[in-house]
Amino acid sequence: MAAQQAAGAESRHPGRRAVLGVTAGAAGAAALFGAASPAAAGARTGSRDIAAELPVPTVVAHRGACGYRPEHTLGAYQLGLDLGAHVIEQDLVPTKDGHLVCRHENDISGTTDVADHPEFADRRTTKTVDGQELTGWFTEDFTLRELKTLRATERIPEQRPHNTLYDGRWAVPTFEEVLRWAAEQGRRRDRPVWLYTELKHPTYFRSLGLGLEEPLARILRRHRLHRANSRLILQSFEPSSMERMARLVDTPRVVLLSSADSRPWDFVESGDPRTVADLVTRRGLREIAGYAQGTGPTLDLVIPRTSDGSLGRPTSLVADAHRAGLLVHPYTMRNENRYLPAEFRRGDDPHAYGDVFGALNAYFDTGIDGVFADHPDTALLAADDHRR
Repeated sequence: MAAQQAAGAESRHPGRRAVLGVTAGAAGAAALFGAASPAAAGARTGSRDIAAELPVPTVVAHRGACGYRPEHTLGAYQLGLDLGAHVIEQDLVPTKDGHLVCRHENDISGTTDVADHPEFADRRTTKTVDGQELTGWFTEDFTLRELKTLRATERIPEQRPHNTLYDGRWAVPTFEEVLRWAAEQGRRRDRPVWLYTELKHPTYFRSLGLGLEEPLARILRRHRLHRANSRLILQSFEPSSMERMARLVDTPRVVLLSSADSRPWDFVESGDPRTVADLVTRRGLREIAGYAQGTGPTLDLVIPRTSDGSLGRPTSLVADAHRAGLLVHPYTMRNENRYLPAEFRRGDDPHAYGDVFGALNAYFDTGIDGVFADHPDTALLAADDHRR
């Protein structure tokens, strides 16, 4: 990571618009898609530059407006859209019968009322998912019909007690339901609704015979969202999943990046010794640009925190990614003190709001193209301030 130290002003501007879509000329297309898949290559001619439709900085409603509503519910998605978020995020996991549903994790113990259903008591089990042992209830053990008998609940009620008001109000949505919702909202607003869709634990689910990529590609094709100019962005923490999707559809793709010393789970399974630190080198980013149009790093990869929890010196990640033709959409901004860098916390209550505007301005100053936010209204205000 030493090679990524401070990019200075150079990191603020390069490549912001030339990242998600195909530009008018062949040179622009080559910069965007490089030597990507045949699917990507076939989408180069005649596609419009969809990046021009997204403002910079882009604000993504993380799991919907999950700072105010239980995550991954139609209520959270609707509020995120109503607050003005530019893009609404979903995470996808499968059911036992192969339907794709929107949950941050396949473990639904803390995000549904499944524990209150005695008919499912015997479904509680212990599994190892991406090397982590978990005990609870899992989507892959339920048919869609069974899952639809459950109701969504707030995942972190001790931190967001006001969100518990909405416990039980919404069911777990399928991805197809979200696509229909987005299409209807687009018609009402006379503008497209952008979606950001993550494939969760793809290697794990493939080992169960519930691979995500092929079913997702079929859904995207049915809804005509398989093109390079689709208003939908795919994402995964597993690079091989985005490579697989590049062979199936032309929909834009982003590789998510966790902490520098972590390894993507598909790397662990395949014996690839590289870590995220290797992926954020210039060479690693050029490799990602061969099959994806962007990166989604943790905010600490953009500005590391010092030993006291305050912000350190920005890395060169943003400039290096832009140089490779990649956009940068880091995650996740939250208003609460416990999530903010030390210098932006206010008071001693970890659940109280801190100076999130100050923190967002520091991140926007690095030249990031957007940010995932639990409270999209706050991020939108900060983004407006930064554009002035």
